[in-house]
Amino acid sequence: MIEDSEMRDLFRIESSEHLQAIEDGLLKIEKNPDNLALLEELFREAHSLKGASRMLELYDIERIFHRFEDILGKARTGTLRIAVETIDGMCKSLDAIRKLVDEAVNGGIADVDVTEVLASLQIPDDAAPPASQPTTPTPIKACEPAPPELITAVDNQLAAAPADETASPAEVLPIQQVDELFDVSKAILSSKANTEQFVIETIRVETRKLDMLMTHAGELTVAKIRIARRHTELEELQEKWEQIYLSMKSSEQKKPHLLTMLDQYSGHLENLVSAACEDSARLNFVSGELEEGIRTIRLLPLSTIFNLFGLMVRKLSRERAKEVELHIEGGDITADKRILEEMKDPLMHILRNAIDHGLELPAERIAKGKPAAGHIRLKAYQSSANIVIEIEDDGRGLDLQAIRNSAAKTHLWRSEELAAMNDEQVMGLIFMPGFSTSSFVSDVSGRGVGMDVVRANVEKLKGLVSVSSVPGRSCTINIRLPLTLSTSRVLIVLANSIKYAVPVEYVLKSYPLAKKELFSVEGHLATMFEGKAVAVARLLDLLRFKRNDFVPLAPEGQKAEESSPCIIMEAGGERFGLIVDELLDEQEIVLKSQSALLKHISDLSGVTILGTGEVCMVLNPPDFVTKLKHQANQTVATSKQETEHKKQLILLVEDSLTTRAQMKRILESGNYEVVMAVDGVDAYSKLDTRPFDAIVSDINMPNMDGLTLVQKVRSHKKHTELPIVLVTMLSTEEDKKRGMEAGANAYISKAAFEQKLLLDTLKRLV
Repeated sequence: MIEDSEMRDLFRIESSEHLQAIEDGLLKIEKNPDNLALLEELFREAHSLKGASRMLELYDIERIFHRFEDILGKARTGTLRIAVETIDGMCKSLDAIRKLVDEAVNGGIADVDVTEVLASLQIPDDAAPPASQPTTPTPIKACEPAPPELITAVDNQLAAAPADETASPAEVLPIQQVDELFDVSKAILSSKANTEQFVIETIRVETRKLDMLMTHAGELTVAKIRIARRHTELEELQEKWEQIYLSMKSSEQKKPHLLTMLDQYSGHLENLVSAACEDSARLNFVSGELEEGIRTIRLLPLSTIFNLFGLMVRKLSRERAKEVELHIEGGDITADKRILEEMKDPLMHILRNAIDHGLELPAERIAKGKPAAGHIRLKAYQSSANIVIEIEDDGRGLDLQAIRNSAAKTHLWRSEELAAMNDEQVMGLIFMPGFSTSSFVSDVSGRGVGMDVVRANVEKLKGLVSVSSVPGRSCTINIRLPLTLSTSRVLIVLANSIKYAVPVEYVLKSYPLAKKELFSVEGHLATMFEGKAVAVARLLDLLRFKRNDFVPLAPEGQKAEESSPCIIMEAGGERFGLIVDELLDEQEIVLKSQSALLKHISDLSGVTILGTGEVCMVLNPPDFVTKLKHQANQTVATSKQETEHKKQLILLVEDSLTTRAQMKRILESGNYEVVMAVDGVDAYSKLDTRPFDAIVSDINMPNMDGLTLVQKVRSHKKHTELPIVLVTMLSTEEDKKRGMEAGANAYISKAAFEQKLLLDTLKRLV
């Protein structure tokens, strides 16, 4: 029996589908044995189930389907024409396979002789059946009762059977008749069992149908909120009616007939309010149960993606000559299918970085007193409000100084800003786009992509990602994701009479910000929060609508307020303040995706419908961080343009005339000045003639190859930091390792060469 319950359920569904398809295909092939399309389809079905059986170590099923492949393979090539006898043997073997499948998924005893099954699937030695012995397909008949005389004969034989098992051949019932009786009885019993026990335990539903149901459930939630609002309005109406009634009753000019009518209407109104309350409560319960039910159907265990990483970790660790053990915990924690879809790539990036950057080589680990094998722990657990995924390795941890040095090269932060950052802020820099501390670029890492993808995908799911590290000992990535994606809590704000929704997971604090608390930093507004300056901007200034004719104008003569509501938010590890006109409410909403009309507006994550029926745009705070940084860097970028107009100088080393000319064009298209050398000797002689910014070199060259050139360049202290990129046809892992050991910063294979890859690599290194 398959031990893994998840794999057991999947195999039950998959095997049922494949076996049914094979059975249908055999019946069609019997009528049309020369149909190649049918043969191809049958072969694929058998091959798929064979592969699944092998993966789950169900070797008996695999052996039978291997024989299926042999028969169907010969039929596909025309060396065998499937006869009726072959079809009979294959159909009978399906019964045996179903018993083996039942044993694997339900734990029963199959009692199947696989050797006998394989014997019934023998492939004829002849390429095709002889023409002198045509075979006539035997029509499949409905199950019929056994002949009375046959049953009587069997009964007589059983009654007269001697105890010592000595019976003469003449007294024994012919074996062919016994087989016929058993086959008929078996068919009758099987038909009866199928009639009584036919139950469909599971059905497969397209995910788009579940998505549609979830959308309708969201609409129902909106309707529930609006009906609850109508109930509140009815209660307010009832209160006003009571006031009118009491006023008329206490009036000196009482009119009995009016008071009688008021009494009647008061009763009707009270009943209406009571009924509305009951209906609202019932709708609230039913919609909640429906939404929870649909949400539960969409839940999948995290092991669905966790189990995909074992083979990847094993393969990559072997390529890097490292010993790595992956430990998975919490695979049974369930999450929405969209979370699984969005988190597969980020988790893969993190694991690849852990192997490539974090874990040391076995010799280095032993020298540090660690076990030779590195350990990566992929753990998931559920808190009251979040699903938490942690990826921890016991490698070298993060090098904070290397992170600061790499950040300084990007010119996004000044040296004094980097020096003022605490360790947590410095570690958060690894999630910035294009950031990498690797001195060597490979197909796995060092290109400055990966960790920014992690943050982007997590924030798309309204989650948070953070990193912690103990230098020399460990590094842990912590990802917090919401339990549900169908609803979200937001803060409703007002800006120029328009309502906007701000997701509360980004909000740290909201308070009235006085004008006197604002000050200017490099031409931009800022305020102090928890002892540090944070950028501040008005919401409409950040949105920057190309059209603003739909924005109402402020009333004339209105005085400017001394203070304005300010929301301090944190996104992407950065804090900032958002100034609005008014804070209205906090409520739960159903988030709807953006329409085609709003796709071009990057600051919005979607829209929602409020209880009042108003359409409200939901803001995406991470986009504001990008805009604020862009504004802050414009001044710095402008000041640097004058000093950076000079082209950077590249030494190109390539012995092939054609390749050299093509590479020169590529580099010049990237606005580089190029000096060419025909081999390593020529390049080394030119190295000190001009202040080169980088070297791009081939490896296989006459006189002095590229690896020797790299070693000679690195032997001089003045060139230890000079970026070197190797572009070569040698693309094995051993070749890349040799390039890295020689001192190259990047290794690009010509077999998979892309112009953009070379220019992006130089842009990062230079």
